[in-house]
Amino acid sequence: MKSLYLIKPYLSERRLFIVLGLIFLITVDFLQLFIPRIIKWAIDDLTGYRIDKISLLIYALYIVGISVLIGIFRYLWRRCLMGTSRRVEEGLRNRLFAHVQTLSAPYFDKAKTGDLMAHATNDIQNVRMATGMGIVALTDAVVLGTAAVGFMVYINVKLTLFVLIPMPLIVFGARFFSKKMHRGYHEVQGAFSELTEVVRERFAGIRMIKAYNREQEASSKIETVSKDYIGKNLALVRITGSFSPMMILFSNISLAIVLFLGGRQTITFTITPGDFVAFIAYLGLLTWPMMATGWVTNLIQRGKASLNRIDRIIKEKPTIDDPADPVWPDHVSGSIGFESVTFSYRPFDRSSVAAPVLDGIDLEIKHGNVLGIVGPPGSGKSTLLSLIPRIFDVGGGCITMDSIDIRKIQLAHLRSMISYMPQEPFLFAGTIRENITFDSRKTNESQLIQAVERASLLDAINTFPNGFETIVGEKGIVLSGGQKQRVGLARMLLKDAPVMILDDPISQVDLKTGETIIDTIRAMAGEKTIIIVSHRLSALRFADRIIALDHGRIFESGTHAELMANNQYYAKTFRLQEVEEEYA
Repeated sequence: MKSLYLIKPYLSERRLFIVLGLIFLITVDFLQLFIPRIIKWAIDDLTGYRIDKISLLIYALYIVGISVLIGIFRYLWRRCLMGTSRRVEEGLRNRLFAHVQTLSAPYFDKAKTGDLMAHATNDIQNVRMATGMGIVALTDAVVLGTAAVGFMVYINVKLTLFVLIPMPLIVFGARFFSKKMHRGYHEVQGAFSELTEVVRERFAGIRMIKAYNREQEASSKIETVSKDYIGKNLALVRITGSFSPMMILFSNISLAIVLFLGGRQTITFTITPGDFVAFIAYLGLLTWPMMATGWVTNLIQRGKASLNRIDRIIKEKPTIDDPADPVWPDHVSGSIGFESVTFSYRPFDRSSVAAPVLDGIDLEIKHGNVLGIVGPPGSGKSTLLSLIPRIFDVGGGCITMDSIDIRKIQLAHLRSMISYMPQEPFLFAGTIRENITFDSRKTNESQLIQAVERASLLDAINTFPNGFETIVGEKGIVLSGGQKQRVGLARMLLKDAPVMILDDPISQVDLKTGETIIDTIRAMAGEKTIIIVSHRLSALRFADRIIALDHGRIFESGTHAELMANNQYYAKTFRLQEVEEEYA
């Protein structure tokens, strides 16, 4: 199986534990094989009237001693083999998450969160079971099964041959069912991913569902997807449910053969009563390997299907990656240039060509300058900002930083030079401190307080009983829109980078707070290169240059005074907002 390369490194790391675990497991198997022999000796002595109380006690102590050893060695193999499967689970999950983080933004535009969650939980659990209990059941099937047959041959070859008649049917059944199981597990895992995604969406949007009284529709959707998941599971159960009874049937056929033929041989003294009882005991031990054959097939097919699904994600390559020979600027001033930049989003269905979101953008932003960007919704403002840290890559032309094409700079190095505040800052379900610092322990307390003060957030934080340790909840639900925005702003200000990018930083705060924030940003002009998008045009009047975008093109450019003199989009919008603010 090609996808086995995913777990080989973790199995190699635990090679010693696997070897020890198998040794302990095989030891347990052989110890179990001695118990029927002791029972045989005891029964033969009893039927021959050659035993006393002391001898019976000795036989009983033998069994107790072996049972104690079995318990000890079973504990040891479980620690080694099950511990290994847990390490495989841990390593595979970490690798999956680390790889997913390297994938570019376009991948997440088409990938479902629920699908990724299913890979990181259910699929990896199936792989763990295949590498843990799968190894155990396979070893038992081979070692215990072979040894049990060996002891049975030692007792009576002819009887053993009759008992093994159903074995070829088991092999044939395993091959027949394994292919159907593999296909069934693929379908079940796909349905589970869909169910996870639908449930996640409904829980995330529960407030919207309640606001619009759409509980019934949400329940109906969950019910539909759940029925599909159950349907695929029931189809799989029809396969797996047939396999286990088949194993039991063949085992019971073998037991019937032993009772009939073995009983006759015991009557004719071909074998002793002790041999007959021991033979049945060995057949009982052989039942588990026969069952394990089915279970191993089940586990391996499920693990194989899950590993193949994970492998498909691991083989995804980021569309935005580090250059082969990165350039490392000695010093970054922060000057930025756009040279004939064009960009289009790829449609989901790939069947049509998307219209350009940006078309022929030419800009030069010198170190320490402030660029303001305005324009109607959908004009390409946020897209332009996202191209600078390479969240998306340009479709044509290039963007430079200090005259170096940003595609020649290592991604981590490029992004370390940029402080970026998106239009909708994402908040994690932790504390305010963790959201601002990204849970970094290197953050100095005075730097944190300074960033929060500059974001006009300190007074709001001080009103909370737990201050910086206040839990903000999922997506910052306990905070207002303006507070969430200022947490995002404080997060950006805490990062000391030569380039600052702000996407509408005061859209959700009042006029007074917005003015304070803009004064803070203005104070950093000259030290840092600042690019700021704002629908509130008064926030941009201090900018060295302001551009107006529409349909991905720059149709106005200049200082505040020059644009007001032009009396076009910027001037008309500015005057309209002045009137609105005056009467607000």
